[in-house]
Amino acid sequence: MKSRYVVDTNVLIAASAADADSTVAHDATPDDPELRMQVREWLVTFKSSPSHLVLDFQKAIEDEYAKKLGFNDYGREILQHKYDTCAVDLVDILFDDDGHAYLDESLARLVHDRSDRKLVAAALVAIDEYGVCLIANAGDTDWYDWETGLRGIGVEVEQIIPEWSRQKWLEKSSR
Repeated sequence: MKSRYVVDTNVLIAASAADADSTVAHDATPDDPELRMQVREWLVTFKSSPSHLVLDFQKAIEDEYAKKLGFNDYGREILQHKYDTCAVDLVDILFDDDGHAYLDESLARLVHDRSDRKLVAAALVAIDEYGVCLIANAGDTDWYDWETGLRGIGVEVEQIIPEWSRQKWLEKSSR
């Protein structure tokens, strides 16, 4: 486990969906309960570790979490725990007129999913300010599309269930 992570919302959703009563179970990727438990186990380890959660001062990442998770979902518990233990690093990122995080032109072309740009922007600022920050991902295959380009600027993505996510990406890429 590294010292800082920007956690993609899909991680919190998948880990929360491991609970049968979760309000987000129908939206979670992957569908397989065992894989959801693997994601949850990663999040349990993250919760108990000294690793920091990186969020933006503007609350765009936290707002996305709030939109996608119910009040009692496990992902929200992780967020609260990191706040309670002073393990949240807030970074200042810029937003464009449409409310999407600003990335330079070449990086904006690479990261075509505008909602994920805030995660990349937060990771870049955290790397600049603290030296280390990874993006944690479970169910979004787009991160594989951007992997080489992101690695070239120092941003690493930790794939929590790489056997599953890489296979899904390969299937998607072959279409």
